[in-house]
Amino acid sequence: MNGLAWDDARARRAREWARRQLGAAQEPALEPAAADASSRRYFRIQVPGDGSRIIMDAPEQSEAVAAFVRIAGLLAEAGIHAPQIEAADLEHGLLLLTDLGHRTYLQALHEGDDPQPLLDAAVDALIRAQATVPVDGLPAYDEARLRGELELFTDWYLPCCCGVASAEARRRLRGGLDDLLERVGGQARAFCHRDYMPRNLMVCTPLPGVLDFQDAVAGPVTYDAVSLLRDAFISWPREREVATLQRYHRRARAAGVPVPEGFEAFWADCQWMGVQRHLKVLGIFARLAYRDGKPRYLTDAPRFFAYLRAAAEEQAALRPLVDEVLALAAVPGRVSYAEVD
Repeated sequence: MNGLAWDDARARRAREWARRQLGAAQEPALEPAAADASSRRYFRIQVPGDGSRIIMDAPEQSEAVAAFVRIAGLLAEAGIHAPQIEAADLEHGLLLLTDLGHRTYLQALHEGDDPQPLLDAAVDALIRAQATVPVDGLPAYDEARLRGELELFTDWYLPCCCGVASAEARRRLRGGLDDLLERVGGQARAFCHRDYMPRNLMVCTPLPGVLDFQDAVAGPVTYDAVSLLRDAFISWPREREVATLQRYHRRARAAGVPVPEGFEAFWADCQWMGVQRHLKVLGIFARLAYRDGKPRYLTDAPRFFAYLRAAAEEQAALRPLVDEVLALAAVPGRVSYAEVD
């Protein structure tokens, strides 16, 4: 997982720290729980007679760990099922967390679980967060930040995967990206998890458990709903996507979440928001491959190009931008992994 060893000095330090926090006489058994695209890792430890815990090991990420602690508190106050923090060492990037179980939504869906109750619970939890979690003090997901994310596509994906110079990519996409940012920037703001997707939602009681929320912001109200339904690792039939968003829209309106009054306008906002996210994710995948030596992420790039095409089919105003993106991306790549620092 993530190319990192699991029985190294970091793991041993985390295990010893957890032992002290728990007051255990012996070091608890430790196993990998998860890794992500960053250097952050998660270990599961078994505590004799007291179940299991999760250790977050995130050295040199003290700000992200502090954000995790703060947002975990906000989610708990809102009634969202997030891990409870039993101990923290912010200086060394260590957290001791309650364990929400072994099965993610993604695993459950791939194993054939009925998706409807999972999606319904995810929608309800999202609405609860958007309706009740205060956004004062959260970073603003503003135009500068959104534009910087789009530049991941022009500065990483197109040059590295397609051989298109960054300056040329920015020039050809400038007008379409400006329009995109204007439409996305006009959306109402709400609590935005930023990674609200099946691999960060847990099958547990109550459903769902919510993970990986340390990057939460005050952002466009459609962002998390789009993240849930246009994921990197699973795609939904259009009928289920529409039905789920209709349910979300109806219940969000009733809860006071600032979505557009009509579903058609909300659906259009989702398409614009989706394109921003899809381009960002493609850029992140390329950066992970070419800068960080993790090429496996690029295997899911075709899914995001399919999402781009779907958004343009649903929203005619997006077609010029998506057509230009597809034209640029069709150029064969001319850069090898070894040539990119």
